Amino acid sequence: MQNFIVHNSPKSDFTEGYVFNSYGKIEYLKYVLASVYTLRRYDKKRPIALFCDKNHEEILRNNNLLDWFDVIKRLAPEHRSIVGFKHNVDKYMAFDSNLFLDSDIIWCKNPDKLWQFLSTYSFTITGTLKSDIFFGSYKDIRVLGDLILNKRKKTLKRHGLTYLSRVQSGLIFANDYETTKSVCQLARNYLKNKHTTHFKERILPDGSTEESDEWGFAMAMSKLNLPIIPWHHGKHSPQLDFVGSYVDFDKDFHNVQYLYFNNQFMNNLRGLKSPLLSKATNSLLQLFMPCMGDHLWVTPYTLHFSWKHEKMPFEHFAQKTWSKLLTISNSAAK
Repeated sequence: MQNFIVHNSPKSDFTEGYVFNSYGKIEYLKYVLASVYTLRRYDKKRPIALFCDKNHEEILRNNNLLDWFDVIKRLAPEHRSIVGFKHNVDKYMAFDSNLFLDSDIIWCKNPDKLWQFLSTYSFTITGTLKSDIFFGSYKDIRVLGDLILNKRKKTLKRHGLTYLSRVQSGLIFANDYETTKSVCQLARNYLKNKHTTHFKERILPDGSTEESDEWGFAMAMSKLNLPIIPWHHGKHSPQLDFVGSYVDFDKDFHNVQYLYFNNQFMNNLRGLKSPLLSKATNSLLQLFMPCMGDHLWVTPYTLHFSWKHEKMPFEHFAQKTWSKLLTISNSAAK
């Protein structure tokens, strides 16, 4: 397996393809394989690329799992982090049109129409047109300091921006190398000069900090006037965050139905960690404003298990899928 070499203008024998990355703990490789396993239920033709570290490559080889990927190349050490990879996706465009995916994603339906929709973009990321004051900042009462001092507006003015989208980078689409390169260069530069913004480091569950790639992308896309893909788009939603109380699903995720409210505020209530509080608030709002309860059941293209407190169903599925794939590969090797 050759190391990945950065090209000035990447070329590919494939037109459209999916791109994953994997490094570190073996659990992350299991996540990728679980995601790929669900993807292959619906798309058996588009190739899949994996950029990974040497250890993950050897695990795949030793367990006869290399064939799940069409392209496997080495991920540069300096890019083995969330920001390191995503702010450098211009260096990992394995195909002419690339869909970069987080590993903790389950596919729920055929993506052909999603690809048709994406083909109109040169570069885009899922998100909402307007970000709130929490985006890239504190997620608790400390955000009031930003609000009182109007820090969000000052950041935009300082950098000559007129708006800031809410970017959710679980899905990144790159169809044009030069545009992608410009976005990544800008995002990296904004991160380098974070002191000129109001954005904060992400606090991890273990108390450590980690930079977020998303606000840098949001600023870069605003600067270049590039549109986002609607994150919440009814039956055509590219991805929706998994929240157990909002999703009707079977244990293998063959049939997924998501409770989707026509009112954005009602959809946002699923962000409350307490299902009881979410339902109580939901019921109270509908009592005084019945139209707030208008909803439909949708099947998004993907379910994204981005919230740690909602990850357990995916972790169980990933482990079960790993065991299944090992059984299949061992049987084929005999």
